[in-house]
Amino acid sequence: MRNMIYCTLCVTGIFALSACERQGAADVNKAPSALNVIDESNLNDIMLSAADPNEAVAYFQKSSADNPERIDLKRGLASALVRAGRASESLPVWKAITQHSDSENSDLVDYADALIRANNWPEAETVLDSVPPTFESFKRYRLEAMIADGNEEWTKSDSFYEIAVGLTTQPSGVLNNWGYSKLTRGDYREAEKLFGEALKYDGSLFTAKNNLVLARGAQRKYDLPIVPMTQTERAQLMHTLALAAIKQGDVVTGRGLLQQAIETHPQHFEAAVRSLEALDANVTN
Repeated sequence: MRNMIYCTLCVTGIFALSACERQGAADVNKAPSALNVIDESNLNDIMLSAADPNEAVAYFQKSSADNPERIDLKRGLASALVRAGRASESLPVWKAITQHSDSENSDLVDYADALIRANNWPEAETVLDSVPPTFESFKRYRLEAMIADGNEEWTKSDSFYEIAVGLTTQPSGVLNNWGYSKLTRGDYREAEKLFGEALKYDGSLFTAKNNLVLARGAQRKYDLPIVPMTQTERAQLMHTLALAAIKQGDVVTGRGLLQQAIETHPQHFEAAVRSLEALDANVTN
C-alpha cells in the first residue's frame, strides 16, 4: 500500500513537473514576442529622433510595407519624411493616416503642418478648420497663428500665439515667430520685447538674436543688445545692424559698424567686406 502511494505520488509529481515545464516553455515562447514589441517601440523612437533622416525613411518604408495595417508605422514614415525635408512626399501618407479608422485629431494637425512645409497654405487652413475646437495642443495653435499671420488677421494671430506660448515649457521658437510677426507689422518695440523673451528661454537661438538686432535697428538703436553671443555671432550681428542703419539713411553709422564687423570676426568676413566695398563704391559714385 505504501509503495502504491509512493508510486502515485511519483507519477503525480512527474505530471506536475511536466505541466510546469510545458507552462515554462510557453512563457519562454511568449517572452520574445513581448520583448520584440518593447524593442521595436524603442527602435521606432530612436529612428525618429536620433537616426539619419533618410535612414529613418528607409526603415519606416520597409516596416510599413511589411505591416500595412499598422497606423503607427505610417505615422513614423510620414514624420520621418518631414524630418528629412521631404514634406511633399509625406502628404499622401498623412492623408491616408487621417482617413484611417484609428486616426486622431493630432494626425490632422501633423497633416496641416506638412502642408505648410510644402507651401500649401490654403489646404493646411482647410485641414486645421476640420479639427474640433475642443482639441487643444501647442502645435495646433502655433499653426493657427502662422495661418492667421498669412491672412493678416492680426487679432487672431496674437491670440493664437499667446495660447501656444502657454501650452509649452519651451516657447522660444514660437516667441521668435510672434516677434517676427510684430516686426513685419512695423510694431518694432513689441517685436524687440518678444525676441528678448525668446532668448531668455534659449540663449543660443541665433535667429532670435538677429531678429532682435533688426527690431532695434528699425528704432535707430545701433548698439548691440546684451545677450549671450560668440565672437563670430557678434560680428554677424554688427553686419545686420550696419545694413539696418544704411537702409534708414544712417550711412556713416552703417559704415562704422561694417568696419567693426570685419575687425571683430575671427576669420575673413566676406559678406561684410562685400557690403563695405559696395557702400564705398556707391558713395564714390
